[in-house]
Amino acid sequence: MADTGASPLPSTSQARSPLFRAEQFVWLTARVLEQRLFAYHFLHGTPDAVEAALDAYRNEDGGYGHALEPDLRGPVSQPLHTAHALRVLDAIGRCGGQRVERVCRYLTSVSTADGALPAVHPGQRGYPVAPFVPVLDDPPSELLATGPVVGLLHRNEVWHAWLFRATDFCWQAVESLDKSHPYEVEAAVAFLDSVPDRPRAQAAADRLGRMVREQRLAALDPDRLAAYPVTPGYGPAEHHFPHDFAKHPDSLARAWFTDDEMARSLDHLAAGQQDDGGWPIRWRPWSPAPALEARAMVTIAALRTLRSYGRFVG
Repeated sequence: MADTGASPLPSTSQARSPLFRAEQFVWLTARVLEQRLFAYHFLHGTPDAVEAALDAYRNEDGGYGHALEPDLRGPVSQPLHTAHALRVLDAIGRCGGQRVERVCRYLTSVSTADGALPAVHPGQRGYPVAPFVPVLDDPPSELLATGPVVGLLHRNEVWHAWLFRATDFCWQAVESLDKSHPYEVEAAVAFLDSVPDRPRAQAAADRLGRMVREQRLAALDPDRLAAYPVTPGYGPAEHHFPHDFAKHPDSLARAWFTDDEMARSLDHLAAGQQDDGGWPIRWRPWSPAPALEARAMVTIAALRTLRSYGRFVG
Protein backbone atom coordinates (compact mmCIF):
# COMPACT_ATOMS: atom_id res chain seq x y z
CA MET A 1 0.00 0.00 0.00
CA ALA A 2 2.84 2.43 0.72
CA ASP A 3 4.07 2.11 -2.86
CA THR A 4 0.80 3.32 -4.43
CA GLY A 5 -0.43 5.65 -1.68
CA ALA A 6 -3.82 3.91 -1.73
CA SER A 7 -5.84 3.45 1.46
CA PRO A 8 -7.21 0.08 2.54
CA LEU A 9 -10.98 -0.38 2.47
CA PRO A 10 -12.35 1.89 5.20
CA SER A 11 -14.67 1.14 8.06
CA THR A 12 -18.00 2.96 8.13
CA SER A 13 -16.65 5.58 10.54
CA GLN A 14 -13.51 6.10 8.45
CA ALA A 15 -15.60 6.54 5.31
CA ARG A 16 -17.36 9.48 6.98
CA SER A 17 -14.12 11.11 8.13
CA PRO A 18 -13.04 14.41 6.52
CA LEU A 19 -9.70 12.89 5.55
CA PHE A 20 -11.16 9.88 3.75
CA ARG A 21 -13.74 12.02 1.95
CA ALA A 22 -10.96 14.36 0.84
CA GLU A 23 -8.92 11.39 -0.34
CA GLN A 24 -11.77 10.23 -2.57
CA PHE A 25 -12.07 13.74 -4.00
CA VAL A 26 -8.34 13.82 -4.77
CA TRP A 27 -8.33 10.41 -6.49
CA LEU A 28 -11.38 11.46 -8.53
CA THR A 29 -10.32 14.93 -9.65
CA ALA A 30 -6.68 15.83 -8.97
CA ARG A 31 -3.62 15.97 -11.17
CA VAL A 32 -0.91 13.37 -10.59
CA LEU A 33 1.14 15.94 -8.64
CA GLU A 34 -1.62 16.61 -6.11
CA GLN A 35 -2.43 12.90 -5.86
CA ARG A 36 1.18 12.21 -4.91
CA LEU A 37 1.31 15.19 -2.57
CA PHE A 38 -1.80 13.94 -0.80
CA ALA A 39 -0.24 10.50 -0.51
CA TYR A 40 2.98 12.02 0.85
CA HIS A 41 1.24 14.12 3.50
CA PHE A 42 -1.43 11.67 4.61
CA LEU A 43 -0.78 8.14 3.28
CA HIS A 44 2.95 7.55 3.79
CA GLY A 45 3.79 8.31 0.17
CA THR A 46 7.37 9.01 -0.85
CA PRO A 47 9.08 12.30 -1.67
CA ASP A 48 10.59 10.65 -4.75
CA ALA A 49 7.11 10.15 -6.20
CA VAL A 50 6.23 13.81 -5.64
CA GLU A 51 9.50 14.96 -7.17
CA ALA A 52 8.95 12.78 -10.24
CA ALA A 53 5.50 14.33 -10.77
CA LEU A 54 6.87 17.84 -10.31
CA ASP A 55 9.57 17.23 -12.93
CA ALA A 56 6.89 17.16 -15.63
CA TYR A 57 6.43 20.92 -15.13
CA ARG A 58 10.14 21.84 -15.24
CA ASN A 59 11.59 23.65 -18.26
CA GLU A 60 15.12 23.79 -19.64
CA ASP A 61 15.55 27.36 -18.35
CA GLY A 62 15.33 26.09 -14.74
CA GLY A 63 11.86 27.51 -14.20
CA TYR A 64 8.49 25.79 -14.16
CA GLY A 65 5.50 26.14 -16.45
CA HIS A 66 2.73 23.99 -17.99
CA ALA A 67 0.00 25.45 -15.77
CA LEU A 68 1.61 24.33 -12.52
CA GLU A 69 -0.19 27.39 -11.10
CA PRO A 70 -3.58 26.66 -12.71
CA ASP A 71 -4.57 30.24 -13.56
CA LEU A 72 -1.58 30.60 -15.92
CA ARG A 73 -1.90 28.13 -18.80
CA GLY A 74 0.67 27.25 -21.42
CA PRO A 75 4.23 25.84 -21.32
CA VAL A 76 6.32 28.91 -20.51
CA SER A 77 8.14 29.34 -17.20
CA GLN A 78 6.70 31.93 -14.86
CA PRO A 79 7.71 33.23 -11.41
CA LEU A 80 4.38 32.12 -9.91
CA HIS A 81 4.82 28.58 -11.26
CA THR A 82 8.36 28.49 -9.91
CA ALA A 83 7.25 29.72 -6.49
CA HIS A 84 4.70 26.92 -6.45
CA ALA A 85 7.40 24.39 -7.31
CA LEU A 86 9.54 25.64 -4.43
CA ARG A 87 6.59 25.21 -2.04
CA VAL A 88 6.26 21.61 -3.19
CA LEU A 89 9.99 20.96 -2.77
CA ASP A 90 9.94 22.58 0.67
CA ALA A 91 6.98 20.43 1.72
CA ILE A 92 8.86 17.22 0.90
CA GLY A 93 12.25 18.36 2.25
CA ARG A 94 13.92 18.63 -1.16
CA CYS A 95 14.41 22.39 -1.47
CA GLY A 96 18.15 22.44 -2.12
CA GLY A 97 20.96 21.16 -4.29
CA GLN A 98 21.45 21.59 -8.03
CA ARG A 99 17.72 21.74 -8.70
CA VAL A 100 17.37 24.91 -6.61
CA GLU A 101 20.61 26.30 -8.05
CA ARG A 102 18.96 26.08 -11.49
CA VAL A 103 15.83 27.72 -10.09
CA CYS A 104 17.90 30.63 -8.78
CA ARG A 105 19.50 31.10 -12.19
CA TYR A 106 16.02 31.26 -13.70
CA LEU A 107 14.90 33.78 -11.07
CA THR A 108 17.93 35.94 -11.91
CA SER A 109 17.05 35.84 -15.60
CA VAL A 110 13.47 37.10 -15.10
CA SER A 111 14.09 39.64 -12.34
CA THR A 112 13.39 43.31 -12.86
CA ALA A 113 15.97 46.07 -12.60
CA ASP A 114 15.66 46.17 -8.80
CA GLY A 115 16.46 42.47 -8.50
CA ALA A 116 13.00 41.20 -7.58
CA LEU A 117 10.27 39.27 -9.40
CA PRO A 118 7.26 40.33 -11.43
CA ALA A 119 4.11 38.30 -10.87
CA VAL A 120 3.82 37.46 -14.58
CA HIS A 121 6.60 37.60 -17.17
CA PRO A 122 5.45 38.93 -20.59
CA GLY A 123 6.27 35.53 -22.12
CA GLN A 124 2.78 34.54 -20.95
CA ARG A 125 1.26 36.62 -23.73
CA GLY A 126 -0.53 34.46 -26.28
CA TYR A 127 -1.44 31.71 -23.81
CA PRO A 128 -4.68 31.48 -21.80
CA VAL A 129 -4.59 33.32 -18.49
CA ALA A 130 -7.14 34.24 -15.85
CA PRO A 131 -8.78 37.60 -16.66
CA PHE A 132 -7.77 38.97 -13.25
CA VAL A 133 -4.05 38.37 -13.98
CA PRO A 134 -2.62 41.24 -16.06
CA VAL A 135 0.11 40.48 -18.62
CA LEU A 136 2.27 43.58 -19.06
CA ASP A 137 5.17 44.27 -21.41
CA ASP A 138 7.24 45.82 -18.61
CA PRO A 139 5.85 44.38 -15.36
CA PRO A 140 6.93 45.83 -12.01
CA SER A 141 8.50 43.93 -9.14
CA GLU A 142 5.90 42.62 -6.74
CA LEU A 143 6.08 41.50 -3.12
CA LEU A 144 3.30 39.04 -4.01
CA ALA A 145 5.70 37.11 -6.25
CA THR A 146 9.02 37.77 -4.50
CA GLY A 147 8.21 37.41 -0.78
CA PRO A 148 7.23 33.72 -0.73
CA VAL A 149 10.23 32.73 -2.89
CA VAL A 150 12.73 34.63 -0.75
CA GLY A 151 11.17 33.23 2.41
CA LEU A 152 11.37 29.63 1.21
CA LEU A 153 14.98 29.97 0.11
CA HIS A 154 15.97 31.43 3.47
CA ARG A 155 13.96 28.75 5.28
CA ASN A 156 16.00 26.10 3.50
CA GLU A 157 19.32 27.93 4.03
CA VAL A 158 19.86 28.40 0.30
CA TRP A 159 22.51 31.00 -0.46
CA HIS A 160 22.67 32.51 -3.92
CA ALA A 161 23.62 35.94 -5.23
CA TRP A 162 20.03 36.54 -6.35
CA LEU A 163 18.86 36.51 -2.75
CA PHE A 164 20.72 39.62 -1.63
CA ARG A 165 18.86 42.23 -3.67
CA ALA A 166 15.61 40.29 -3.56
CA THR A 167 15.75 40.23 0.25
CA ASP A 168 16.42 43.99 0.35
CA PHE A 169 13.44 44.53 -1.95
CA CYS A 170 11.19 42.50 0.35
CA TRP A 171 12.29 44.38 3.46
CA GLN A 172 11.63 47.71 1.77
CA ALA A 173 8.25 46.56 0.45
CA VAL A 174 7.08 45.06 3.74
CA GLU A 175 8.21 47.96 5.90
CA SER A 176 6.60 50.54 3.62
CA LEU A 177 3.17 48.87 3.39
CA ASP A 178 0.44 51.18 4.62
CA LYS A 179 -2.46 50.03 2.45
CA SER A 180 -2.57 46.45 1.29
CA HIS A 181 -4.75 43.48 0.42
CA PRO A 182 -4.85 39.94 1.84
CA TYR A 183 -2.75 38.14 -0.77
CA GLU A 184 0.01 40.72 -0.47
CA VAL A 185 -0.06 40.43 3.33
CA GLU A 186 0.16 36.63 3.06
CA ALA A 187 3.22 37.04 0.83
CA ALA A 188 4.74 39.35 3.43
CA VAL A 189 4.10 36.76 6.15
CA ALA A 190 5.76 34.05 4.04
CA PHE A 191 8.83 36.28 3.88
CA LEU A 192 8.83 37.31 7.55
CA ASP A 193 8.32 33.78 8.86
CA SER A 194 11.68 32.65 7.45
CA VAL A 195 13.98 35.63 6.92
CA PRO A 196 17.10 35.36 9.16
CA ASP A 197 16.80 38.72 10.97
CA ARG A 198 14.24 37.59 13.54
CA PRO A 199 14.00 40.77 15.67
CA ARG A 200 13.39 42.86 12.55
CA ALA A 201 10.87 40.30 11.29
CA GLN A 202 9.02 40.35 14.61
CA ALA A 203 8.79 44.15 14.58
CA ALA A 204 7.57 44.19 10.98
CA ALA A 205 5.01 41.48 11.72
CA ASP A 206 3.66 43.36 14.74
CA ARG A 207 3.09 46.45 12.61
CA LEU A 208 1.54 44.38 9.83
CA GLY A 209 -0.85 42.69 12.24
CA ARG A 210 -2.10 46.04 13.49
CA MET A 211 -2.68 47.10 9.88
CA VAL A 212 -4.61 43.91 9.10
CA ARG A 213 -6.97 44.56 11.98
CA GLU A 214 -7.33 48.29 11.32
CA GLN A 215 -8.11 47.73 7.63
CA ARG A 216 -10.38 44.75 8.38
CA LEU A 217 -8.50 42.49 6.00
CA ALA A 218 -9.26 39.40 8.09
CA ALA A 219 -12.85 38.27 8.64
CA LEU A 220 -12.76 37.66 12.39
CA ASP A 221 -16.37 36.48 12.70
CA PRO A 222 -17.37 34.07 9.91
CA ASP A 223 -21.02 34.40 10.94
CA ARG A 224 -20.96 38.14 10.15
CA LEU A 225 -19.13 38.31 6.84
CA ALA A 226 -21.09 41.35 5.71
CA ALA A 227 -19.17 43.33 8.33
CA TYR A 228 -15.88 42.67 6.49
CA PRO A 229 -15.50 44.24 3.05
CA VAL A 230 -14.08 42.15 0.21
CA THR A 231 -11.07 43.79 -1.42
CA PRO A 232 -11.92 45.49 -4.74
CA GLY A 233 -11.15 43.17 -7.64
CA TYR A 234 -11.56 40.02 -5.53
CA GLY A 235 -14.43 37.59 -6.02
CA PRO A 236 -17.64 38.18 -4.03
CA ALA A 237 -16.83 35.29 -1.64
CA GLU A 238 -13.10 36.00 -1.42
CA HIS A 239 -12.90 36.81 2.26
CA HIS A 240 -9.71 35.95 4.10
CA PHE A 241 -9.69 34.52 7.61
CA PRO A 242 -7.12 34.26 10.40
CA HIS A 243 -6.05 30.79 9.23
CA ASP A 244 -5.20 32.22 5.79
CA PHE A 245 -2.61 34.51 7.35
CA ALA A 246 -1.40 32.12 10.07
CA LYS A 247 -1.33 28.87 8.13
CA HIS A 248 0.39 27.11 11.03
CA PRO A 249 0.64 27.93 14.73
CA ASP A 250 4.34 28.86 14.52
CA SER A 251 3.68 31.69 12.08
CA LEU A 252 4.32 35.25 13.27
CA ALA A 253 0.78 36.01 12.12
CA ARG A 254 -0.67 33.73 14.79
CA ALA A 255 -0.10 36.48 17.38
CA TRP A 256 -2.43 38.78 15.42
CA PHE A 257 -5.51 36.83 16.54
CA THR A 258 -6.99 35.76 19.83
CA ASP A 259 -7.55 32.09 20.64
CA ASP A 260 -11.30 32.56 20.12
CA GLU A 261 -10.79 34.25 16.75
CA MET A 262 -8.50 31.47 15.59
CA ALA A 263 -10.89 28.79 16.83
CA ARG A 264 -13.79 30.35 14.91
CA SER A 265 -11.61 30.58 11.83
CA LEU A 266 -10.61 26.91 12.01
CA ASP A 267 -14.23 25.88 12.66
CA HIS A 268 -15.21 27.77 9.52
CA LEU A 269 -12.41 26.10 7.54
CA ALA A 270 -13.42 22.63 8.71
CA ALA A 271 -17.07 23.31 7.87
CA GLY A 272 -16.12 24.34 4.36
CA GLN A 273 -15.59 20.78 3.14
CA GLN A 274 -18.19 20.14 0.45
CA ASP A 275 -20.32 17.08 -0.21
CA ASP A 276 -17.83 15.74 -2.76
CA GLY A 277 -15.05 15.78 -0.14
CA GLY A 278 -13.15 18.77 -1.50
CA TRP A 279 -12.87 22.36 -0.39
CA PRO A 280 -14.03 25.17 -2.69
CA ILE A 281 -11.96 27.92 -4.22
CA ARG A 282 -13.00 31.37 -3.06
CA TRP A 283 -11.65 33.41 -5.96
CA ARG A 284 -13.70 33.98 -9.10
CA PRO A 285 -13.58 30.88 -11.35
CA TRP A 286 -12.95 31.62 -15.01
CA SER A 287 -12.69 28.17 -16.64
CA PRO A 288 -13.65 24.66 -15.45
CA ALA A 289 -10.19 23.01 -15.67
CA PRO A 290 -8.24 25.59 -13.62
CA ALA A 291 -11.00 25.66 -11.01
CA LEU A 292 -11.00 21.89 -10.61
CA GLU A 293 -7.19 21.68 -10.48
CA ALA A 294 -7.08 24.45 -7.88
CA ARG A 295 -9.68 22.73 -5.71
CA ALA A 296 -7.36 19.77 -5.12
CA MET A 297 -4.59 22.19 -4.10
CA VAL A 298 -6.94 24.08 -1.78
CA THR A 299 -8.16 20.81 -0.28
CA ILE A 300 -4.64 19.65 0.60
CA ALA A 301 -3.82 23.08 2.04
CA ALA A 302 -6.97 23.04 4.19
CA LEU A 303 -6.16 19.60 5.59
CA ARG A 304 -2.56 20.59 6.35
CA THR A 305 -3.68 23.74 8.17
CA LEU A 306 -6.28 21.86 10.21
CA ARG A 307 -3.75 19.18 11.12
CA SER A 308 -1.11 21.75 12.10
CA TYR A 309 -3.58 23.14 14.66
CA GLY A 310 -4.39 19.68 16.00
CA ARG A 311 -7.86 19.47 14.47
CA PHE A 312 -7.35 15.86 13.31
CA VAL A 313 -4.70 13.18 13.15
CA GLY A 314 -3.77 11.85 9.77
